[in-house]
Amino acid sequence: MPAFESEGTRNLYWIQKVYRAAQAYYEVTKPRIQIMLLFTELCAMMVAHRGLPEFRITSAALLGLALSSGGSAALNMWYDRDIDAMMERTHKRPLPSGSITALEVLLFGLSLISLAFLVLYVWVNPLTAILAMLGAFYYVVIYTMWLKRRTPQNIVIGGGAGAFPPLIGWAAVTGHIELPALIMFAVIFMWTPPHFWSLALYRSDDYARAGIPMMPVARGARKTKKQSVLYAICLLLTSSLLYFTHTVSALYLVIAGAVGLLFITLTIFTLFESDTTFVWAKRTFAYSLLYLPLLFIFMIVSAAI
Repeated sequence: MPAFESEGTRNLYWIQKVYRAAQAYYEVTKPRIQIMLLFTELCAMMVAHRGLPEFRITSAALLGLALSSGGSAALNMWYDRDIDAMMERTHKRPLPSGSITALEVLLFGLSLISLAFLVLYVWVNPLTAILAMLGAFYYVVIYTMWLKRRTPQNIVIGGGAGAFPPLIGWAAVTGHIELPALIMFAVIFMWTPPHFWSLALYRSDDYARAGIPMMPVARGARKTKKQSVLYAICLLLTSSLLYFTHTVSALYLVIAGAVGLLFITLTIFTLFESDTTFVWAKRTFAYSLLYLPLLFIFMIVSAAI
């Protein structure tokens, strides 16, 4: 009986260990961010095809992006493990918490990106594979290793990293990049600063503690709020351009105008609260998470009309 209990305990120990390891590997891919990336890629594919493309292309393109973005996220966590340990928001991530080693994350990230290239090159087309690698390089090297710790413009310039999925999705369907895909890229690029700065406004102490020169830390809350308004205005103008490519109907233009004006209004409201009060900053951040899905959903709907 004791031997049976001992063997059962050992089995349970290994099951728990494998589960924790799998959970850690899953977490380093930043799955919540991946959902948005995959969603914008799928939307671009549906707009380009004016419907859902064939299953093989769709599934391969989504798998390829999931692998490349997951691998990029893992390399981001590998490089940022020192500052993640200092921040309240990130100190429980797998690397700072000791759930997984730095070498394991490094090898895992490189493996995922390599596999992504093969999947996209073989099952979709070479252009999607090249774009995915450019996106990974942009995020890992240009943003994570170069910009993030050096300049308050880190999010502005680095915003291009998260804007690659529509290019990949469009190229997966058409085999090339066209103006509508570039506008989708620009929409995400313009959306990124007011989205992240609204978060950084009420997390500025966290970023300051880690030595990250986010705009509120380096330039102050007031300037950050003013620039957020400007980017929200640019976002409205940029998103409206898609209508003039004759890709979407007038319904999209109306919706883009409505959701864009609301985004601008929320960023303006942040100007009327003190720099130590973040009620409207939190509301702006919450709305920014809804804005992009709403806009891309209506791209699909209006393209099909």
